Amino acid sequence: TGAIGLYNLGQSCCLNSLLQMFLMNIHFTGILRRITVPPCAGQRRSNVPYQMLLLLEKMQCGKHKAVHPIELACCLSAHKVELFVQHDAAQLFLHLWNLIKKQMKKLELVEELSDLYTICIQEHLACQNCSFEIKNNSSMLTLPLPVLNSSSHRLKTLEECLQYFFHPEELTGQNMCFCQQCGRKTPFLQSMKLVHLPQTLTIHLKRFCFEKSFYMHKLSHYLPFPRDLDFNGVLTENQCQADDNEKATWKYGLFAVVAHSGSTSCGHYCAYIQSLTECKWYCFNDSEVCQVSWDDVKCTYGHSNLHW
Repeated sequence: TGAIGLYNLGQSCCLNSLLQMFLMNIHFTGILRRITVPPCAGQRRSNVPYQMLLLLEKMQCGKHKAVHPIELACCLSAHKVELFVQHDAAQLFLHLWNLIKKQMKKLELVEELSDLYTICIQEHLACQNCSFEIKNNSSMLTLPLPVLNSSSHRLKTLEECLQYFFHPEELTGQNMCFCQQCGRKTPFLQSMKLVHLPQTLTIHLKRFCFEKSFYMHKLSHYLPFPRDLDFNGVLTENQCQADDNEKATWKYGLFAVVAHSGSTSCGHYCAYIQSLTECKWYCFNDSEVCQVSWDDVKCTYGHSNLHW
């Protein structure tokens, strides 16, 4: 089934969860299997895509319930990925992805990897006094969605988080921008427009906030997300910068959830992933893997008494 665990090497639960998320994605492994194998042993030891491929093959032998990702961990350590520390999943995901992309030698595989994961956003800045406007396109690996609004009120659903992320914001007072046409600082309207979504969309819920004392704490409140998500039913026309053919692809089914329990200073990660070949959900908790139901996945919604 491919549902094989990874032994914890010492606070490596975040790394294990992300590796499972990569290796259970058959679109990613389809790219991974076509990489160029480095010619010498030293290059192979330091090549992240190659070490991921070796780990995948070891997991697919199916002789054990779990395998040790030691060679890959040593490879990542050589690329300044700290071991034996608690990581933030979104930051580690970005670090891993950049290493994978950088070390893939075939340009067509780099393009396929970008198409698989990269999001394109257009930022609009419009002067409120004249017609002056600035547009900038940018790429990102995850959609970083706030779970609180500007008044620190909880957003109640994933759809609300998306709508808030793309909602226009007025820049006034100290936040005013310099308008080249007016020749002075003026109020601006800042907005984000969605240009392109990848085949595998990654959403990062920003479940942390800073208090006045600069103490960061985790927001564990209940926030449900759907099994299927159609962006055309969530965002307005003004929040999109794409043609109808592009928008037709903006329909997603949930594939994986990387979940954290605990506080900002300590805790534990596990991953809930749907097998794309079996259509069954599994919980990957380091070396322990078990089949779960959709109701089990819902525990990652968060709750005051259950801090997933």
